[in-house]
Amino acid sequence: MVQYTVRRVAQAVGVLWAAYTVSFVVLYLLPSDPVSILLNQSGGGAGRPSAEQVARIQEMYGFDDPVLVQYLTHLVDALRLDFGQSVSLGQPVTSLLVDNLPPTLALAAVALLLTLVIGGGLAFVATYVSWRPLRTFLHRLPAVGVSFPTFWVGLLLIQLFSFSLGWFPATGSDGVSTLFLPALAMSLPTAGILAQVLIRGLDDTLDQAHITTARAKGLSRLRIHTKHALKNASLPALTILGLLVGFTVTNAVVVETIFSRLGIGRLAQQAVLAQDIPLVQGIVVLAAFAFVLINLVVDLVYPLLDPRVLQRGPSRSRDRRETPDTLELV
Repeated sequence: MVQYTVRRVAQAVGVLWAAYTVSFVVLYLLPSDPVSILLNQSGGGAGRPSAEQVARIQEMYGFDDPVLVQYLTHLVDALRLDFGQSVSLGQPVTSLLVDNLPPTLALAAVALLLTLVIGGGLAFVATYVSWRPLRTFLHRLPAVGVSFPTFWVGLLLIQLFSFSLGWFPATGSDGVSTLFLPALAMSLPTAGILAQVLIRGLDDTLDQAHITTARAKGLSRLRIHTKHALKNASLPALTILGLLVGFTVTNAVVVETIFSRLGIGRLAQQAVLAQDIPLVQGIVVLAAFAFVLINLVVDLVYPLLDPRVLQRGPSRSRDRRETPDTLELV
């Protein structure tokens, strides 16, 4: 277990380093630079900034150093959670992240809860009902949710629940009532993905021999579903749930813009438009940290659900068809 944990932690650290490095390279390969964008915006139409102005601002932010020196300097500072000064906003990047993180965390938590309720509930009902037309409809319904873009879902929810019914505010970040619509817009596509994986896992598990044995023993359909099938089918769904965290920042950019909410997503949009290198890198590292943290938790939970992960590795033990829980039937 110790070696397994150390290996997973090392992989998480590697992902963080790779995310920081790739974002640094991509941002420095862009044709423009944040200093020119800043001076053009602040100049208002007064003409192009002079070379002296550009050189002075570049020296202030360290952009005049060689690229390798900038990379190593910023990497060492990032290890101390110091991402420098935002070029476009003129504030420390760490302070901006701390100020904008709580609204996004609250939004992500509610969206994750809705994802579990909608996706898990739909998968359970879709595999539990006996009437074939309804069963077929519910099996195909998750693909519909996945196909709709987040921005379209957000606009539709605003039109229906804010403008037509007046149940929820259309914009803002104050109060619990402002969380429901953006969280629902974020959760519907991810709930569709989760439901697809869980439905397939439940269908495969319900066709296995130990489920047939459970039926022969006279166990109720509800007990078979909840106690025997759901546990085995939840392993691949748990993996997908960890990967869905990677979509949080992407969806937050769209949702927080549509609903005019404060948060990391809207801050990311502003940083990318201004090509604010320190701020973009701080957001990338924060998103990567959330991603690797959730997936690290998922990897550490796996041995608790299936101890064979420690002996055979996660790739084989995550195969739904190789994890019959026959011991529970004895």
